[in-house]
Amino acid sequence: MPTRQTSSASSSVTIPMRIEVVGAECFVPSPMARQLESWAGAAVRFLGAAGEVRAKLVGDERMAAAHLEHCGEPGTTDVITFDLAAGAAVTGGALDADLLVCIDEARRQSAARGIPLEHELLLYIVHGVLHCLGHDDHDDDAAIAMHAREDEVFRALGLEPAYSAPGRG
Repeated sequence: MPTRQTSSASSSVTIPMRIEVVGAECFVPSPMARQLESWAGAAVRFLGAAGEVRAKLVGDERMAAAHLEHCGEPGTTDVITFDLAAGAAVTGGALDADLLVCIDEARRQSAARGIPLEHELLLYIVHGVLHCLGHDDHDDDAAIAMHAREDEVFRALGLEPAYSAPGRG
């Protein structure tokens, strides 16, 4: 499994990050997958977390089936988070998360806003990690706070803010 390692004056932290592609409809070039792994690892470090995150890219059909099975909601969605550490990261424990990321939704959203596909995919990964860190977006105030944190992460990575990007609302 690829890992990304960073060193600072005080410590060295390794964040295992894996991007898995399922099905031909989910094709992404290897350099894009490596970039997503790198950015996602850096995002987790920026958020002060450690552990392992696995993001599986799936198409609309697989995502809709998972959305119905695990969330009781029909239709596709952008990301579903499976926090295997049962909230331990909220109190400083290690992340252990599986994310289902819908590449078809990412393609639609990135095209509608004219942003790179890999930025939209990264947004979904960061969003899933934030859920594991205790963030929620089920009411307006919580969603605003969560999206502000997403933008903060993107700025820290040297990217344009994700949520306040043109066309996002």
